[in-house]
Amino acid sequence: MNTQDTDPKQKIEMKSLVSCTTLLLSQGFSTQFKAIDKGLKSLSTEKTFQPSEVKIMNFYRFEGESDPADSSILYAIETNDGEKGTLTDSYGPYGDTNVTKFIQQVEDMEKKAH
Repeated sequence: MNTQDTDPKQKIEMKSLVSCTTLLLSQGFSTQFKAIDKGLKSLSTEKTFQPSEVKIMNFYRFEGESDPADSSILYAIETNDGEKGTLTDSYGPYGDTNVTKFIQQVEDMEKKAH
């Protein structure tokens, strides 16, 4: 994602999971992914990808304002065949073990500062 540090609107938009997801959708990350035992499944095409077939373009952490159990992480993902989408998970003790296991195996991960 190419957001400018000097653009206060972009900084505000990235503060909530919903606004970040909306921004990613406007940038073409339209697929929702789900981590399963066999890999990462596209809910749009039903294809399953292995960790070597995806690149995490960026990721965002969100902390619950009143409850740490509301903490989540959003991954912006692009597959080797060009499909772009998002994967959301809780982090910490409430995280999905399939997501954790899959993400740990992905070698190509970027974190772009905003």
